[in-house]
Amino acid sequence: MSFSTVFKADILKGRTALVTGGGSGICKAVAHALGRHGANVFITSRNAERLQEAAREMGADGVNVGWHAGDVRKPPEVEATIHACREKFGGVDILVNGAAGNFLCPAGALSYNAFKTVVDIDLDGTFNMCKAAFELLQQSKHACVINISATLHYGATPLMLHASAAKAGVDALTRNLGVEWGPLGIRVNGIAPGPIAGTEGMDRLAPGEMGQKLAARIPLGRFGRLEEIGDAAVFLASDAASYINGTTLVVDGGAWMVGRLHLDEMG
Repeated sequence: MSFSTVFKADILKGRTALVTGGGSGICKAVAHALGRHGANVFITSRNAERLQEAAREMGADGVNVGWHAGDVRKPPEVEATIHACREKFGGVDILVNGAAGNFLCPAGALSYNAFKTVVDIDLDGTFNMCKAAFELLQQSKHACVINISATLHYGATPLMLHASAAKAGVDALTRNLGVEWGPLGIRVNGIAPGPIAGTEGMDRLAPGEMGQKLAARIPLGRFGRLEEIGDAAVFLASDAASYINGTTLVVDGGAWMVGRLHLDEMG
């Protein structure tokens, strides 16, 4: 994975970033980018093996990294993660909420539990982490929250009712916390990635020919790169974004504005 040279290498020096879902995919890339720009990085997810491997990879690249396995849906485990981060690095300056679940399913076939599970991870998990980290964020001079969202709900995305509803809730949470926590010195923003190449999600949700059709519709003519989401996170976490609050930055090459694949195109 390559990294941008746009930012100073030490732009986040001395800050601690806690990243949920940081063992793989987009959130691993975000964690790595924050670490490469000087932040201490603490990653969490349910999969300890993935966390260990991600931590080894980042550590070999010079990132000061720690990890703790936990489920964002369970407040006691969330509190344990916050405690572990505080024990290792002394606090939290940057909270990135990226733990998520998604899969393709027609609304009529979506089970009660499947819908609830995605909302529990994406929306409830984001709230749980924000609530648990609130006290430590108030103690930081550079406090910010970055919620990883999506563009699914900007229109209507077939077969993704559950994730669309959850991410719409995440965007509302971002706006509301931006208003409530801004006066406390905590900026709250979001990133809405478009289709990103090299992720498990895209491999599963838009494989083969479907992915080619989707990429052809994007105004920039390609899927995004993991490092481009990392760059967006570095920007929002830095002092360069010190007056940006309560908004969600779309990083999708203009994809959401040109329409979705129709059901008959999705197979």
